[in-house]
Amino acid sequence: MDIEKVNSMDFGEFVDVFGNVVERCPLIAAAVWSQRPFSDLQDLKQHFHAFIDALPQAGQEGILRCHPDLAGRELQLGKLTAESQREQSGAGLTSLGADERLRLAELNAQYRARFGFPFVLAARLSDRAAVPRELARRLHCPPAQELRTALGEVKKIARLRLADLLGIDPARL
Repeated sequence: MDIEKVNSMDFGEFVDVFGNVVERCPLIAAAVWSQRPFSDLQDLKQHFHAFIDALPQAGQEGILRCHPDLAGRELQLGKLTAESQREQSGAGLTSLGADERLRLAELNAQYRARFGFPFVLAARLSDRAAVPRELARRLHCPPAQELRTALGEVKKIARLRLADLLGIDPARL
């Protein structure tokens, strides 16, 4: 998809296509649509990132709370978004053994209790062995640093999802 096609989309089509670039946050796509025309695909990505950056801390934490736990309850119940399902599956999180699932559930609970939002990681850039290591490592980060790290992961996920939607190599965004 080229930038001309993106710029020609009406509001409903744009939100339908880009509404889950940021997990379960179609309002972000709605806000980004109003910034058209975009000069290029990089500009489109920058508008998504700028919206996230401009939010107050409570709004940023709200975006994080829209993300599911990795290998968590929503995965077990089949309630992930299609994008999250593909990402977690690609990282091997859909085929964990019982002990691995239990360990991740414990770490996810500790993380959520400490920071007030779920652990967010661009699963497509990780694997089943790295996820619990990274979760355990980030549990010890200061809250302000962890908020920045988690939002950085949201932006990585958004970049990868945009690349998928636009049919381009993520390195181009």
